Amino acid sequence: MLLFAATPGPGTFAIISRSLKDGFYYAAIMTFGLIVGDIIYLIMAIYGLNLIASMMQEFFIIIKYLGGIYLIYLGYKIFTSETKPQNYQNLPSSKKSTFLSGFFITISNPKVIIFYLGFLPAFIDLQTLTTLDIFIVIFIVAISLAIVMLGYSYLAHNSRKFFQNQNSISTLNKTSGAIMAGAGGFLILKN
Repeated sequence: MLLFAATPGPGTFAIISRSLKDGFYYAAIMTFGLIVGDIIYLIMAIYGLNLIASMMQEFFIIIKYLGGIYLIYLGYKIFTSETKPQNYQNLPSSKKSTFLSGFFITISNPKVIIFYLGFLPAFIDLQTLTTLDIFIVIFIVAISLAIVMLGYSYLAHNSRKFFQNQNSISTLNKTSGAIMAGAGGFLILKN
């Protein structure tokens, strides 16, 4: 699970971008959104909802495109944001939109869908899980994702101290915005 979580993808890039732009706290909220999306797929896999998931494939494709467009929009907003030094105590991002960004990134990520509905059942006999086993698996998934994503976020957040003047903030905004928009483009273009 740790290796799956550590593999770079749209979620990783979005977490890094959010942490660079808005700090560790907001990246943690986005991480929570990612984890909730993963747990939904895990529960679908455990309770044999592969059929429903495959029937909803068209819905997930729409979510994928909407999520990608939203990330591109966020990337644009970050890319074009002010270059004045910011007071990070008054962060402009909405907690709700930050959580939903993380959630939609996971729900629309083909890598996550394939892992939970295809790859995971090859390693765990999902039909024999007890209620306690299910809670243990959910706990392992949540903790693994939190460790990896918050680790990425922490590193990105600590790199912000190097961005204290107008030129470096402009570079940070452009880099973060490009990463976020790139994650959105990646989400849209990935099969």
